Amino acid sequence: MSLPHALLGLLSVHPRSGYELTKAFERDLGRYAWQAGHTSIYPELNRLAEAGLVEVAHEGARGARTYAVTPAGREELRTWLLTPPKQAKVRNEQVLRMFLLSALEPADALVVLRRIAESTDQGVTELRKVREEHAAAPMTGAEGFGQLAAEFGLRQYEAVRDWAVWAIERLEREQGA
Repeated sequence: MSLPHALLGLLSVHPRSGYELTKAFERDLGRYAWQAGHTSIYPELNRLAEAGLVEVAHEGARGARTYAVTPAGREELRTWLLTPPKQAKVRNEQVLRMFLLSALEPADALVVLRRIAESTDQGVTELRKVREEHAAAPMTGAEGFGQLAAEFGLRQYEAVRDWAVWAIERLEREQGA
């Protein structure tokens, strides 16, 4: 369900072509939130158009189309955002790996945990930079698009990094005991 809503959200900020939407998914949106390529974006745009949630706002050269969200599309996005998420099947590879981490020898578990601490610390650094560059940006509307998500991601990276450091310290203490 998230791809159609991601498209509606992007189009609610301003009309875009399928190419522009694909590029948006290649940047931060795809890196941090939801990945989608042109092979899934274009068919979904057609489905959204058939459902009356988006419309072609402009047709350009070589059949290029710029899509805009319709009032029905805005209402669908609003309804989706205001509805609490349903408990879906949980498939979180990272959490599964943490459940199974104790199957490794402690030295190998420490390698994994250090890698997690290092990569999440890099994420913290990157997102802090993003937040600092846009510190004056509003949190709502087109100018603030992504700022709440960036702050969420920053805090999530900080929490995972802090957990990994805690786990490293615990394992090292136990090994030394």
